[in-house]
Amino acid sequence: MLECNELHVRAGWRRLLEGIDLRLAPGEFVAVLGENGAGKTTLLRALAGERFEPALRASGAVRLNSRAIDGYPVRARARLRAVLPQQSEAAFSFTSLEVAALGRYAFGGGGEDDRRIARQALALADAAHLERRELPTLSGGERARVHLAAVFAQLWERESDAARYLLLDEPTVALDLAHQHHVLASARTFAAERGLGVLAILHDLNLVAQYADRVYVLRDGRLLAQGEPRQVLSPQLIAEGFAVAACVLAHPLKPAPLIATAQRSAPAQERACG
Repeated sequence: MLECNELHVRAGWRRLLEGIDLRLAPGEFVAVLGENGAGKTTLLRALAGERFEPALRASGAVRLNSRAIDGYPVRARARLRAVLPQQSEAAFSFTSLEVAALGRYAFGGGGEDDRRIARQALALADAAHLERRELPTLSGGERARVHLAAVFAQLWERESDAARYLLLDEPTVALDLAHQHHVLASARTFAAERGLGVLAILHDLNLVAQYADRVYVLRDGRLLAQGEPRQVLSPQLIAEGFAVAACVLAHPLKPAPLIATAQRSAPAQERACG
């Protein structure tokens, strides 16, 4: 289990996170939602065991497999959790294969087995055809898929003595519609096949409704709601958490809710939902 209890993070007088409790179990896909500035990335950084800047004061417990996450050596922690940040940059003109192979650093890296895994990870991210392309020549969406391949490669082994976790910060933001679905479906399959826990920060409520097992909604650094998407993503909560009018319908293509939204200043939409 990857979990935090009573997590508080402050920047001076400003509250970034206030008393957050969250758990991520192996094999499940958890989504974190919230408006800009709600504390989503701060939460992910804490769960990843990142060291905060001196200006930030954090308290509470973050445990990785029942052990304080800051008690792990860096390489041991990297073998148990992989992190895809919002923006990933390479200092040199690495090829896509070289970037994907960076995910194998915690295991030594550089061998033929690591290159084989990197190629398989690129294929899973629908980026195999980019193998020899240098990163600066790629579009934003292509780069995003290559960096995703690197975190897939980091946790590639199917057999492990300990539970492992994949943390994704807005993995779909630069992607077209088809690749948004491909990436989230691939992450779910990857988690199921390897017994990984996946946590993803997302903004699209309909993607969350289709792919997440559970969802946490943050507002102003506090936990507004948690539970299964069907329970949490109600018109009332969406209005409170995101300041928009919402209507929850039956999805015509998937066994999931379909969420329509509009500005709160559009009362006709709100009346149509009853």
